[in-house]
Amino acid sequence: MQRFQTLTRAFLLATVAMGVGAVAPEGVPVIGIKAAQAAVASRIQVEGTTRIEDATVESYITIRPGQPYGPSDVDESLKALFATGLFEDVSISQSGGTLIVRVVENPIVSRISFEGNDKISDESLTAVVRTTERSVLTKAKVQSDVQNILEAYRRSGRYRASVEPKIISRDNNRVDLVFEINEGDKTGIERITFIGNEKYSDSRLRDVIRTRETGLLGFLRTTDTFDPDRLDADQELIRQFYYRHGYADFRIVSAVADLDREENVFYVTFTVEEGDQYTFGDIDVQTSLSAVDPEELRGVVRTDSGDTYDSLDVEKTLEDMTVEVSKQGYAFAQVRPRANRDFENRTISITYFIEEGPRAYVERINVRGNDRTRDYVIRREFDLAEGDAFNRVLIDKAERRLKNLRFFKEVRVTTSRGSAPDRVIINVDVVEQPTGEVSFGIGYSTSDGVLGDITIQEKNFLGRGQFVRAKFGLGESQQTYEFAFTEPFFLGRRISMSLEAYQRSYDANDFRQYDETTTGGSVAFGLPLREDELRLNLYYAIFNRDVELDNTTINNINVSAAIRDGLGTVLTSAPGYSIVYNTLDQNFNPNEGIYAKFDQQIAGAGGDAQYIRTTAEVRAYEEIYSDWGLIGQLRAGGGYITSIGNDLRVQEQFQHSQDWLRGFQTRGIGPRDALTGDALGGRWYAHVNAEGRFPFPWIPKELGLSGAVFADAGALWDVDPSINDCVTTPASCGFVASVPNVPSDTAYSGDTVQSNGFAPRASIGAGIQWISPFGPLRMDFAWAVLKEDEDKTEIFRLSGGTRF
Repeated sequence: MQRFQTLTRAFLLATVAMGVGAVAPEGVPVIGIKAAQAAVASRIQVEGTTRIEDATVESYITIRPGQPYGPSDVDESLKALFATGLFEDVSISQSGGTLIVRVVENPIVSRISFEGNDKISDESLTAVVRTTERSVLTKAKVQSDVQNILEAYRRSGRYRASVEPKIISRDNNRVDLVFEINEGDKTGIERITFIGNEKYSDSRLRDVIRTRETGLLGFLRTTDTFDPDRLDADQELIRQFYYRHGYADFRIVSAVADLDREENVFYVTFTVEEGDQYTFGDIDVQTSLSAVDPEELRGVVRTDSGDTYDSLDVEKTLEDMTVEVSKQGYAFAQVRPRANRDFENRTISITYFIEEGPRAYVERINVRGNDRTRDYVIRREFDLAEGDAFNRVLIDKAERRLKNLRFFKEVRVTTSRGSAPDRVIINVDVVEQPTGEVSFGIGYSTSDGVLGDITIQEKNFLGRGQFVRAKFGLGESQQTYEFAFTEPFFLGRRISMSLEAYQRSYDANDFRQYDETTTGGSVAFGLPLREDELRLNLYYAIFNRDVELDNTTINNINVSAAIRDGLGTVLTSAPGYSIVYNTLDQNFNPNEGIYAKFDQQIAGAGGDAQYIRTTAEVRAYEEIYSDWGLIGQLRAGGGYITSIGNDLRVQEQFQHSQDWLRGFQTRGIGPRDALTGDALGGRWYAHVNAEGRFPFPWIPKELGLSGAVFADAGALWDVDPSINDCVTTPASCGFVASVPNVPSDTAYSGDTVQSNGFAPRASIGAGIQWISPFGPLRMDFAWAVLKEDEDKTEIFRLSGGTRF
């Protein structure tokens, strides 16, 4: 009974309380109304708006006149109004039968400015902030902008940067937003360490990655700062380096960058497990497709038994085999490598198995992030288009091509499901990077003196993927003007077209007794015979060569009659072709790979010159001892030129070049006019060079100093018979004798042209190369160990010069 009475009293008290709370006093927020009984507003009144219509505010709230509402409705309406970003503050209350919505509008941004920034421009910072002029200012966006600016400075290597936003009030609820920036000092990379590496030294692995340690020349680099994206890319570079050198079990355990805030430097540590080195075992091709003959596909296999395992060769074999099978009508065929490891013998046998894959089609290719580069420049790197059969191998191939363009800082190709189970969407996300360059060059040559040039080039002209370069050079005895343009996809096909125009003027000096000006141009077409390695170039060159004696030499009869016979203007019209094979890991200072070129030029398609010039060169690089950074180079080359109509001129023959035989002056070897000492050149030349390159121990690598030892051998011989006749009997080419008191019709003995026969020369030496802030400079000390009496030798030579 007592419990019943207690419950009854509680029920009555609760009923009274609910009745009292049913009508809220004026000005009391409706949030305090009990949920047990909802309120009703006869109308809604909006207060505080200046720019925004009342109807717009009412459209965001869920409360409607004449309908009951409760605290949940009020809460939902408040959230909706704040979510618009239009209001700084919002409140909802009830006064009698009126629901009052009071708002404080966010101000409009009149102007955005940055103060204190020097390393990053206003334009770059404007691109990373979300707030824009004439937009609504919100605290959330300002806070996000501060973080975006800080992230931009972190990516540029400044982790001590700080940003303070300032809001300056103007009239009409408008404000100026000012970001006050303290950029701080540059946060460098103090040390890059590798743990677990035994096959390759820390120094060698540092050459593989893009991140560099901060050193004496750090002010010239941007890669000696910590960038998380670059660190991820470095891991992939290390991984691919080991995979390409046979370490199929290699893995990166961790890659850590520790920030020392007190010293403002990073310590980067890579922990790796190298594993064993493998070679290729048995290589086989199998297929479940009855119409495909495995033996016919062996010609595209790039992996050979006994060779060091190379993941890139496997990848390229998959690509070539996929394309070859698709040509036979199997658009959905898949090529899968099946690897069988022999851990005892450390071999990996590869079986390329070809089978019919699932029938899936490319529904769409989405290209994102390319603000400057045209879509078609990216799309043309794919060997498939919308509607084609989907193939994962071709997608990976396109991603590698896009990375090799070097237009983008980052390339990522992913796939997603399309509108049907057999439809695939390809997403291409890129991050663009600068592709233009204005550079200056300075150098010195003992034959041509001080040299300087300025070069303006763009690798992605107008976002069309075209290459444009203009170069202007000036030296003590030479002036050059060059312009080049390359369209990599001529007529929409993977054929490059190159145009070149130039003028090169060389004044007389100690090595050349005449002035020579060559003006001309060329057009060339490049066809890939085997992508990334073998290429055929077809070209046509036309140039005008003007050879004159200067005022101090023109009356000197001690100039060879053969040289005087070549004076004047000669127009050369010459089609030609070249075949280039290139597997170098990098074109400048390569560590491994082979470069070979065969070139043949046929002059005579009009013009004055008529000859066939054939040259060949091959260079091979190999790491001899990676821990020391010792790189070996073998080089061989040669050429032959023969007339097919008119006689050859001295200027058309080969001349000795110091890049293939050091220890001898420019034009220091080969056939020579015994009466005047002038170099005549020859129809044949050949050379062999061996060199070992190594960094100097105990010298910081960032100084860019390295040494070399070398041995050269070569020869230049056999002048054109007409040149020989002109020297032996000057009257035969219309000149008086080359020396005083000698009758013009006098015939001289056969040794008038010296060193006309084959006579090898050889030299040994050492060099020092400095990758300086002004480009690579090289000093060579060479001693001729095999020479002829009439040769002109030199011990020291300084050369170099590039852009900075």
